[in-house]
Amino acid sequence: MKKQDTIAKGRVGKGESKERPSAAAACCGCGVAAGPEAVGDGVGPGARASGVDAALKSANLKHLKRIEGQVRGIAAMIEQDRYCTDIIQQCAAVQESLRSVARNLYKNHLSHCAVRAMHEDGERRREMIEELVELVSKIAR
Repeated sequence: MKKQDTIAKGRVGKGESKERPSAAAACCGCGVAAGPEAVGDGVGPGARASGVDAALKSANLKHLKRIEGQVRGIAAMIEQDRYCTDIIQQCAAVQESLRSVARNLYKNHLSHCAVRAMHEDGERRREMIEELVELVSKIAR
């Protein structure tokens, strides 16, 4: 019953995107702790993040676990032949939750990866500009 109540409210994860990330950024394993010269190419698909805010990462992972539960709940609603409108509302809630995670990731990307690349000259800066333009067009859909 609790699972259905949580799903029926459609509010799981609301407000998490408003959490204040910690001021200290954790090293993501890309070599940032070793200095800028150790980072290498960090733009484009397959690149590692220049910095990952530990609190933001934790919040995103927690949020994704909730979304996973919401999706399982939607599957259960379909199996139970629940009213279509109720299922559609839950789908919309999941989509909004995913958008919230995407906003957090975009904020982190701008704060760490993009800032780092934009302070450079030449090709890496141009690649980051192209990446950001493309990313904004995907988010705006």
